[in-house]
Amino acid sequence: MKKVLNYLRSMRFGILLLVLIALCSVAGSLIPQGREISFYAQTYRSFHGVILMLRLNRVFESWYFIALLVLLGLNLTFCSLVRVFSLVGSRNLVSKQAAGLPDTVFLSPEGVRALEDALVNRRCRVERFGAARVYRKNNIGRYGSFLTHLSILLTLIIGALALYTPTVIDQSCLPGEALTMADGTRIGVHDFTIENPTGQLDFTSEIQITLPDGRDSGPRIIRVNHPCAFGSYKVYQQTYGTAGSITVTNLQNGGSDTFTLTEEVFLSLDGANGLWYEALYPGYLRDPSGNVTLITSTSGHYDDPVYQVLTASDGVYTPVLAFPGDELQIGELKYSFNAPVEYPGLRIKYTPPLVNALLIAVFVLMTAALFITFFLPPVVVKVDDEGYTVTGPKPEGMRIELGDVTAEYERKSEE
Repeated sequence: MKKVLNYLRSMRFGILLLVLIALCSVAGSLIPQGREISFYAQTYRSFHGVILMLRLNRVFESWYFIALLVLLGLNLTFCSLVRVFSLVGSRNLVSKQAAGLPDTVFLSPEGVRALEDALVNRRCRVERFGAARVYRKNNIGRYGSFLTHLSILLTLIIGALALYTPTVIDQSCLPGEALTMADGTRIGVHDFTIENPTGQLDFTSEIQITLPDGRDSGPRIIRVNHPCAFGSYKVYQQTYGTAGSITVTNLQNGGSDTFTLTEEVFLSLDGANGLWYEALYPGYLRDPSGNVTLITSTSGHYDDPVYQVLTASDGVYTPVLAFPGDELQIGELKYSFNAPVEYPGLRIKYTPPLVNALLIAVFVLMTAALFITFFLPPVVVKVDDEGYTVTGPKPEGMRIELGDVTAEYERKSEE
């Protein structure tokens, strides 16, 4: 059991876990997460089965990734506990050991007094052990390693909260409209395009986020794998759709309205005569005989969109295929078929503000811990009536400082 515990808290095991977590994170970054199975079958035809079997389509929710995080947490916890117990137990031992060290620099009694004055001016704390005086500086540096491990552990815990506690919803939004979240935040879509000017697929949305307190993100561009983060929200370009657009005009009074249609609907004035909108297809094929075969699926922009509708007039239903620019008149209403409207499907992720605040606090702690570790190493100076010696993890700086002090004193004494 002792060997198992020693291995669990070893640096070798910690590095192994970090490497495995990094590999999982790379896989999760390269392979789009959370898509439909059909997406992986079309995109990764030769090895989509491996992706699904290993859950590489949902890496961060997989049992093995969670297990790696738990093991890393245990590793860091054991390391932190061992270090803090070691620090508490060795607090006085370091000073006692330093008091028994032999002098490496010998001074006159006046030089010793000048040296101790310099140590006091540098705010070193002193402890007495018989004739020896032990001065300590940067004692907080002893806790640098512990604080670094603690901050990494807290980063792991808070990072897990940030990964698994957010609320995620998928929502479509037509250009020119806005979504209102439960807390009053508005996410508006100004524009959406499927292709860039060169004709390549480039799903791009221009959105704007307005928080309940009035803070505004301004127009932001999001693309696949390039989300927008503002406040407690992160918005991803998740998917897309194409909706039909029909303008209905009342021929008696000239009034008109345009409907953007994403599902079957009956457009009628009296509830009996009108137009049934059934579906919008991305294109069609016409054979030499003039027969039309509808294309049911495509990726990207609809090049030759076709409306499939039913006209209802005096109880007679007639199937019709219509194209953008066509018009149909049924009774007092005229139906004009417009170019389809492309719209984005957004993935909206909400992270509680407390989690974001804790992440910032842990980042500050880690920065402070690294600064303490590398720039505030503990230094111990043992002084007696004959001279002094300097010890510690990095004593060179203090040796140079005290060497300059004693050299300056000797120079002045000779004058």
